[in-house]
Amino acid sequence: MSAQFRFPRFFVTSPAPCPYIPGRIERKVFTELSGDHATELNDALGRIGFRRSQGVAYRPSCVECTACISVRVVAKEFRPNASQRKLIRRHADLDITACKPWTTEEQFALLRRYLAARHPGGGMAEMDELDFADMVEQTPVDTLVVEYREPAVDGRPGRLVGACLTDHQADGLSMVYSFFEPDESVRQGLGTFIILDHILRAARSDMDYVYLGYWVEQSPRMQYKTRYRPLEQLGPGGWVRMAPPVADARMAGVPARDDAVVAAE
Repeated sequence: MSAQFRFPRFFVTSPAPCPYIPGRIERKVFTELSGDHATELNDALGRIGFRRSQGVAYRPSCVECTACISVRVVAKEFRPNASQRKLIRRHADLDITACKPWTTEEQFALLRRYLAARHPGGGMAEMDELDFADMVEQTPVDTLVVEYREPAVDGRPGRLVGACLTDHQADGLSMVYSFFEPDESVRQGLGTFIILDHILRAARSDMDYVYLGYWVEQSPRMQYKTRYRPLEQLGPGGWVRMAPPVADARMAGVPARDDAVVAAE
């Protein structure tokens, strides 16, 4: 094992406005993922709350705030509830394919529709095709793009309605970024279905976890992550299970709108 893997160099970003809690300031610690041991380093850092973005692994390092909490679903113990089972049946006709991390015009067009409808003022709103290609293709680890398509017609692939950039880690799947058709008259609950599919996919492949990124209790758009159980959260003493009654209370009053997206959070 090389010294580069055992002793990576870490850096800290400049303070910036927090995108989740108004009035707070965020800061991140990060390191480069490169070299022969990039995969092992990414796996090790993922288990202590880091996320990957292109060739960098990062995690929050805010001076006076610990609101961002890493969460992961225990895939092998997951049992979908009644509404989740209904959603799985509703989208059972979709063609799902794990593709190499290469971008297509069709993916980018779907991303643009998704961002315009769901996150028009977000940090990714001005992303162009080159930015998108960098996000997907600049990866030093085992990465894939899971595509969700309408059924094939006359032997031709059906319309792309969802996609997820996903890392295959040693202990499970890490959902880096998902996007989908925002018009719910076409397909309802696609964001939720993509997460469900990843959990079931991990369990079938004998993987332990699906990493959902960061959960922020004070951020309404993060509350969908508590719908998948058993859910573990990373604390000072390591990974601990989030108690279902607490998760149920946190879900009370959460709108049913499908905001399920994992965006390197």
